[in-house]
Amino acid sequence: MKKALLVIDVQMAFEDKKWGTRNNPDAEENIARILEYFRSEGETVIHIQHVSSHPDSRFYIEKEGVEFKEIVTPLAHESVIQKTVNSAFIGTNLENRLKETNIEHVVLVGLTTPHCVSTTTRMSGNLGFHTTLIADATAAFELTDYRGITYGADLVHNLTLATLHEEFARVIRTEDWLREQRE
Repeated sequence: MKKALLVIDVQMAFEDKKWGTRNNPDAEENIARILEYFRSEGETVIHIQHVSSHPDSRFYIEKEGVEFKEIVTPLAHESVIQKTVNSAFIGTNLENRLKETNIEHVVLVGLTTPHCVSTTTRMSGNLGFHTTLIADATAAFELTDYRGITYGADLVHNLTLATLHEEFARVIRTEDWLREQRE
């Protein structure tokens, strides 16, 4: 089954202290390991970049935050798709691009688990792609709900993964996924 890696929003904006406490400090290292596998196999890699036209946004097109983190810098032949909403499928040509190249299996990594990663994962599954989400190649920040209760980043991350697993995607850890590829 032909597959593609979606590297979602691994951008400098997430270095801003505004986001609060984050879990999984090794996420970018794991993303880099998955990315290296896809590159070594000559498989399709698509980088997703969140952009905003609002000057106050950390993702404003003219600010440093919109830039990819160095660890995942796209290579010249790798596609970059810019999006303005949570899902990489809305307002982009991602679905058509995957179908035109006969991609049936989408592997997702990136930032952040409860937002753009979750939304893109859900849509990928709903659109009929065989979808795999690499659990430790994504991360979450703490979140505060409408009542003012703050939930830790690990809880947010793990509950988000739980809502996706076996409903929208197969959720698996980096090491386990890489082992499967070698078998």
